[in-house]
Amino acid sequence: MSQQDYIQSALRVLEIEGQAIEQLAQYIDSSFIAACELMKNCKGKVVVCGMGKSGHIGHKISATLASTGTPAFFMHPGEANHGDLGMLTEQDVLLAISNSGETSELLALLPVVKRRGIAIIALSNNPQSSLGKHADVNLCIKVEKEACSLGLAPTASTTATLVMGDALAVALLDARGFTPDDFALSHPGGALGRKLLLKLDDIMCQGEMMPLVSTTQTISQALLEISRKGLGMAGIVDNDGRLLGIFTDGDLRRVLDARVDIHTVSIESVMTANCVTASQGTLAAEVLNVMQKRKISSLFVVDDNHKPVGAINMQTLLSAGVI
Repeated sequence: MSQQDYIQSALRVLEIEGQAIEQLAQYIDSSFIAACELMKNCKGKVVVCGMGKSGHIGHKISATLASTGTPAFFMHPGEANHGDLGMLTEQDVLLAISNSGETSELLALLPVVKRRGIAIIALSNNPQSSLGKHADVNLCIKVEKEACSLGLAPTASTTATLVMGDALAVALLDARGFTPDDFALSHPGGALGRKLLLKLDDIMCQGEMMPLVSTTQTISQALLEISRKGLGMAGIVDNDGRLLGIFTDGDLRRVLDARVDIHTVSIESVMTANCVTASQGTLAAEVLNVMQKRKISSLFVVDDNHKPVGAINMQTLLSAGVI
C-alpha cells in the first residue's frame, strides 16, 4: 500500500461509521423510551451482558451508566453460565448485547432470566432473532455494512452499539436531573475529581498566610506585606476585621503612573473598593470560572460578616490541580 492508500482506507472507515451513527436516529422511538423507563424505574441495577466485541462495548456502556447516575455493572455471559448468574436479582434489568441476536452464550441465560421475571432490553440488529423474541424491549442497532473491507470484523456495528449506549446513559442522566456535584461523587480521583470536588476551604491560604493591612498603613507597608505573603495582593480591613478593598499589582501600576508618594499616602486612598470575593464552601472550579471571566488573578474568601477567612490566586489553583 502507498501512503495515500492508508489515508483512503481510513477515510472510508470514518465515512461508513459516520453513516452508521446517522442511521441510528430512526431507531430513537417508542422502544427507546420504553428502555429508558425500564432502566430509570429499575430498583436494582442495570446488568450489561455481551460476548466478544459486544462484551467489550458492554463494559464501556456499563461504566458510563454507573458514572452518570444509573447503577450498573457488566456480567460476562460465559461466566454467568457457570455461576455468575447469581449476580442477577429480580430487581435488576438485563441489557443484553448481541449484533446477530443469536449469541449462544447469551441465549443460554435467557430461560433462567425469563423464569425469574427479570426484564430484558436487547441491543441487536434483528428484533426477530432469538434474543429479540425473548426481550421485553428491542433497541435496533442495525448498520448497512461493516467498515472492515472484508465485511466481517465488527466495526460500524460496535460503534453503533456504543453510541446507542451513550444515548441511553445521557437520556437517563437528564431524566434523573443528574448534577455536576452528583458526577463528582462518582469521580473522586484524578484531575477530574479535583476540579469537581475541591472547595476553596481545602486549598486557600488562611490565618497568618493572608496578606492583610489596616486602613492607616501606607502603600509601601502594603507592598511589604504583598512581598512577604506572595499572593500578588493585599486586603485592606477596618478595625472590626471586615474587608474594605484590595490592592494588587494592577493598582500599583496605576499609583506609579500617578507619581503618588508610596511612603506617605495611605493604602485606603488607592485601594480597589467593592472587590470581587468568594464565599466559604464554594467549589474551586466555580471560583476559577469567575476569576477568568473577571480577568483577575487573586481574591479573598470571606465569611457572612465579610471578614476575610482565606485568600487564593491562580498559582494556588494551579498547584491544587484545578487548572
